[in-house]
Amino acid sequence: MDFSVKKLASDAGVFFSRAVQFTQENLGQAEKTELDAHFENLLARADCTKNWTEKIFRQTEYLLQPNPSARIEEFLYEKLDRKAPSRPTNAELLGHYMLEAAKDFGPGTPYGSTLIKVGECQQRLGGAEREFLQTSAISFLTPLRNFLEGDWRTISKERRLLENRRLDLDACKARLKKAKAAEAKAAAVPDFQETRPRNYVLSASASAGCAAVSVQV
Repeated sequence: MDFSVKKLASDAGVFFSRAVQFTQENLGQAEKTELDAHFENLLARADCTKNWTEKIFRQTEYLLQPNPSARIEEFLYEKLDRKAPSRPTNAELLGHYMLEAAKDFGPGTPYGSTLIKVGECQQRLGGAEREFLQTSAISFLTPLRNFLEGDWRTISKERRLLENRRLDLDACKARLKKAKAAEAKAAAVPDFQETRPRNYVLSASASAGCAAVSVQV
């Protein structure tokens, strides 16, 4: 229990030190260690890659599945690691309705025979659309999702760790600078206790000299 309290107090102290350093840097009251220019360029490229990948990923999702409710359902099934139920595409539904209507009108009627031809075409179009959606999700969306949920999270974690270490370093440098300044100031001002005997001797000498002058007069 005592160890946990000490660790909590230590963590709180580190967090406070970082917060003070971060605030002073933003106010221009503390020095900030600059990172390597090449590394800063890599971080900027990583941010740019993340932002555009996220936009492309979201817009592709909207294109492949315009229905927001269906997207939420697919997302939940994915998080539960379960396969989403297969649903027909709009073209397949239209083709199905046309074929069912053709049965009622009769395949021998002009309307019925036309519905059969168009309905079969619609179903083939729907099948091609389904294949396109599946291929796009596997070959295009999956790599983008892997980057956002895998590589980018790792980059962000390491970036936060680096920033915390930099804040710790700059906070230590600031404390060292203040300590050296205080030490130099203390060394420049003589101690009153050390100078008092010397001042007393000088004062006594001056008094004796004045007395001697008075006697001679």
